[in-house]
Amino acid sequence: MQNSVESFINALESYRGRDKVIRTLCYGSQLVGGVLAGKNSQSSLGKSLLLFSAQLSQCRTTLRLFDDLSMLAYSTGYGLGASEEDALVRWMSVLNNVADQLYYPCEHIAWAADAELIKTKSDKWWVLSTGLWGISLILNILRSIRSILILKRKAQKRQRSGSAESREEVFSQEAALRRQIQGEVFSILSSLADLGNAIHWMPPGFLWAGRFPPWLVGLMGTTSSLIGLLQMSSGDQGACS
Repeated sequence: MQNSVESFINALESYRGRDKVIRTLCYGSQLVGGVLAGKNSQSSLGKSLLLFSAQLSQCRTTLRLFDDLSMLAYSTGYGLGASEEDALVRWMSVLNNVADQLYYPCEHIAWAADAELIKTKSDKWWVLSTGLWGISLILNILRSIRSILILKRKAQKRQRSGSAESREEVFSQEAALRRQIQGEVFSILSSLADLGNAIHWMPPGFLWAGRFPPWLVGLMGTTSSLIGLLQMSSGDQGACS
């Protein structure tokens, strides 16, 4: 119990950890509030939770005003992915970084327009930022699928080679590969959940845009957020929202 509390406090002390906790509370509140409001449209608790969720979402949007430089540092550090063994993984990662980098200024302009700091309509900028987020998620999914195929190929190659390594070393390497594959599977599930919401927030007429009830948006976001917390606790952190 004490270790769990300490881990939670440590998460809150870092920006990324705090953002993931706020994200989980945001979508969790929307999930519960949406369920309560769906059962009873006059539910004061349901309305309050939905309002609380909206305020947390606005909080995260404001905090992301300061994410451009950290994203730029990550992108420039990765460069053209010279350290990647696979060309497809490398170029999908580069395109992913480009989409993430463009996402932030588009969202900032939309935020500034809504706050009446600049004279422009925010709608097109929200659509553009959401579209870039969706592209980033699709690239994440494709990259993870590719990585899983590469990892499975490595495992099969190791089994066929019959190397002279000790049993303990072989077991350790196989366990490491399984953990990597599991991490990629979780990443795919998280990105799919977020992609569902990203399409929901696109303009009406695009696939299922605008058709999700609040509780389903909350469910998708909560699923993705819990996976993000799990990955953070295991030391596997991603670059994007």
